[in-house]
Amino acid sequence: MKTKILKALMESDTEFVSGQSLCGMLGVTRQAVWKNITQLKEAGFEIESVTNKGYRLVKTPDKLYAPYIESMLKSECVCDSVQCFETIDSTNIKAKQLAEAGEKEGSLIVADKQTAGRGRRGRSWDSKSGTGIFMSLILRPDIPPVNVSGITLVAAMAIARAIENVCVIKAQIKWPNDIVLGKKKICGILTEMSSEMNYVHYAVVGIGINVNNEKFDEKIEDTATSIYLETGVRVDRDRLAAEIMNCFDVYYRRFIESKGLEPLVEEYNSMLANLDKEVKVLFGLAEDYDEDKAKCGIARGIDKDGALIVETKLETLHVVSGEVSVRGLYGYV
Repeated sequence: MKTKILKALMESDTEFVSGQSLCGMLGVTRQAVWKNITQLKEAGFEIESVTNKGYRLVKTPDKLYAPYIESMLKSECVCDSVQCFETIDSTNIKAKQLAEAGEKEGSLIVADKQTAGRGRRGRSWDSKSGTGIFMSLILRPDIPPVNVSGITLVAAMAIARAIENVCVIKAQIKWPNDIVLGKKKICGILTEMSSEMNYVHYAVVGIGINVNNEKFDEKIEDTATSIYLETGVRVDRDRLAAEIMNCFDVYYRRFIESKGLEPLVEEYNSMLANLDKEVKVLFGLAEDYDEDKAKCGIARGIDKDGALIVETKLETLHVVSGEVSVRGLYGYV
């Protein structure tokens, strides 16, 4: 009910919405409407109440709130329910637990802070309260397990597009799972799945975004940034989370219909930070890269399977994500 009330208040913009119209829309009593309005106020929403006029949304709180995110999801979005936590060990862990218990596709787990968040190859992810978005979406795609890695690229496209829509700044993708602004990382994506040889039980796509961070530890400040540091503007995290899901819905449907990335390749490559630039391909684990085996070349975008095409002087590589890292020749990007 709170989701529908917030949606009605936002759609009315600065106009008042009468209690009677809310009762009619929701099919409940005035007492029920008043109770939910009171709970929204307690959650930090500033809602003006005027006799004979109704209710008007004045200000939203700086907190991740499930009904607020839900109120901004488009109709028939693949993401159709949200659970928010102030603190959690990992949204991916929670999402996998729920998926194992039978949770439906489209459930989104969001947290203000993670205590055990991790990224690709087990790296930890800094997640201070009140600054980032940490969320995991449960999916049950009808595709071969070998194609599930493409969901990471789909998510990257959705995040880059949503940041452009909400923050009016162009984000780029560093293949395969990082989003960058100003040649620094603002977001990582981790997709995990449970499957049999030819069947996917579920997939969980985890997303961690540096949104309103004001600074970073000196160990990572050369490669990490936030949307706030790049724009000077604080972002409504709920709005951005909802827009990511709305954009994801568009790309994900195309991906599932074609059972692959082929219809998305051209648009993905237009977002690629390394396109037509020199890159170094490093093989092995992060702490044990063998520089002697590294290969340098020009990144030419991805192929229909999501592999990065790198032209070297001797050969054309199709680099598959896994125990591989691709970096700019002279820096992170």
